[in-house]
Amino acid sequence: MVDEESTNGSEDIDLASLSDEDLTAQMHDDLYDGLGEEIGQGTDILLSRGWVPKKVLDDALVAGMKVVGEDFRDGILFVPEVLLAANAMKVGMAILRPLLAETGAEPIGKVVIGTVKGDIHDIGKNLVAMMLEGAGFEVINIGINNGVENYLEAIEEHKPDIIGMSALLTTTMPYMKVVIDTLIEQGMRKDFIVLVGGAPLNEEFAQAIGADAYCRDASVAVETAQQLVLERRGQAALA
Repeated sequence: MVDEESTNGSEDIDLASLSDEDLTAQMHDDLYDGLGEEIGQGTDILLSRGWVPKKVLDDALVAGMKVVGEDFRDGILFVPEVLLAANAMKVGMAILRPLLAETGAEPIGKVVIGTVKGDIHDIGKNLVAMMLEGAGFEVINIGINNGVENYLEAIEEHKPDIIGMSALLTTTMPYMKVVIDTLIEQGMRKDFIVLVGGAPLNEEFAQAIGADAYCRDASVAVETAQQLVLERRGQAALA
C-alpha cells in the first residue's frame, strides 16, 4: 500500500527557516519551477533580513534566471517553462522595482528592444529584456513585428544607448539589415550600440549586417551590453 503522505510529495518548505545561502538556492529552484508566490515570499524574507534590494535582485533573481536562460538556449527548457519562470521573476521584480528606484541609482544604460517586422516571437526577447533590467539597464520593450519606423520612433522618444533586435525566422532576420541601413542613411548608426539575437543568427550574420554583436542567449546579451556601454563611455571620456 502506498503511503498517503508520499503521494502528496514532500511537505512545503518553510522558507523563513532557511539560512540566507539556502534560501537563495531555494529561490533559484523556485524560479526554475515558476513558483511566483514562493519568489515573492523569499524576496520579502531577504529584505526583512536587511538585504539591500540590489543584492536580492542579483543573488536571488538574476542568478536564478541566468540558469533558465542557458537551459532555454540549450533546449533543456521550452517556452511554457520559460514563461512560468519569467512570470515568477516578475513577482520579485514588482517588490524590488520601487525599492531600487528609491535608491536613486542611475541605470547602466538605456535599451530599446524589439522583434523585427514579420516576426511575432517574443519569449527569448522578453527574457533578454528582463535580464537586462535585472542587471541595471532601463529597458524599453517595443514588442513584436516592428518595422523600421517603430525603432526610429522609440529612438527619438527614448534616446537609448543600445538597440536590440530579435528574430526567430530565417525569413525575418534580413530585416535587421533594413533597420541598420536606415540608421546609416540617417547618419545615426554611430550613435548606438546594435545587438542582435535569435535562434537562426550567428556571429557571421551579425558582422555581415553591421551589428556590433550577436548575443546567443540572455546571459551573453547582458554581459555584452555591459561591456560595450562601458567601452563606449571610456572612449567618450578620452575624446
